[in-house]
Amino acid sequence: MIWLFVLLWPLIGIKPEGLEVAATFSLWWKIALGCSFILVIYQLNSIGAFKFFTKPAGAAVGGVGKAASAMPATIWVLAIMAFAIAYPHLFGRYAQDVAINCMIYVCLGLGLNVVVGLAGMLDLGYIAFYGLGAYTYALLSVSYNISFWICLPLSAAVAGLGACIIGYCSMRMRGDYLAIVTLGFAEIVRMVLNNWMSLTNGPNGITAIKAPGMYWPDFANGFTFEHIWLKKLTFVYYVVLALVVFTIIAVYRLNHSRIGRAWEAIREDETAAEVMGIPTFYTKLLAYCTGACFGGMAGAFYAARMRFVSPESFTFLESAMVLSMVVLGGMGSIPGVILGALALIALPEIFRDFELYRMLVFGGVMTLMMLFRPQGLLPPKRRMKADKKD
Repeated sequence: MIWLFVLLWPLIGIKPEGLEVAATFSLWWKIALGCSFILVIYQLNSIGAFKFFTKPAGAAVGGVGKAASAMPATIWVLAIMAFAIAYPHLFGRYAQDVAINCMIYVCLGLGLNVVVGLAGMLDLGYIAFYGLGAYTYALLSVSYNISFWICLPLSAAVAGLGACIIGYCSMRMRGDYLAIVTLGFAEIVRMVLNNWMSLTNGPNGITAIKAPGMYWPDFANGFTFEHIWLKKLTFVYYVVLALVVFTIIAVYRLNHSRIGRAWEAIREDETAAEVMGIPTFYTKLLAYCTGACFGGMAGAFYAARMRFVSPESFTFLESAMVLSMVVLGGMGSIPGVILGALALIALPEIFRDFELYRMLVFGGVMTLMMLFRPQGLLPPKRRMKADKKD
């Protein structure tokens, strides 16, 4: 609590007119009282003072969990998809906008999950591929008037090519060395985007990017096809929903394929995997390029959604945020990454009234997670079984 006071004082107590202690202390004593109450409850629970309540509650929760696990996974998938499709008709514009942002980060988190969660490579510069995809679509849309649907795979290919170039030079590195190289690559990309005025317009960014479009059958004057721009927020929501569904299916299939098993073998022990005959260099390079492709597609949609891109949108903080989603949700787990994205994007919007303390709470929650549940909120089942055996 003393350390918390030291952190809160610069945040609240430093005013233009001088130092203030009263405002910091008025908040600090409430937090201290709450933490003391939680500590007392925890100690009482550890000696069994609440067994009369926790035992039947635990049995009830276990019964609900067994009933939920007994239900076929197809039912859950259909129920979630039905809710996702009906979401724009149930909530307003603000909720739709938050959902769109969440799904963009779901795509980014799943792409990084291939690199970090499956292949076990620490990537601190993943946001560079997000920027490459966004600028690829921006330049092709503004300069050559190419459709979004054609630019979507092109953006993924450009991001994958960038990953191939940097990965070919760095995939023989491991651990912190690889993280430093990827971080440097992200900064190089950001500086190039910020200074190449003739191509990217520098810090001013690129404007007038076209939204996604589609042809719709028109029966007013016979049977013709009318081109419409998907500028309405509901249409944009369904576009990113389709992109999320595609990403989830692709990552799931990769995870349960032979190449996915090879990635997991490299993650657990790269030397043993190489001895068993896995070409570790090219397998890691494939994981790096695959994750970059998903980031490039998310970047193309981001450019189409905002219709404006600038280098300020692709900073290291964004890379750290995406990596936090993967770690918080559970590395290698698709539902975990989705839950991590919801936790880090949707929850701050819900607690917007506490904007001053959001990052402080975020740091505290991440610290507690790493102490008490380092495997994440929803770790993959195979890793949970391995941990139980250990």
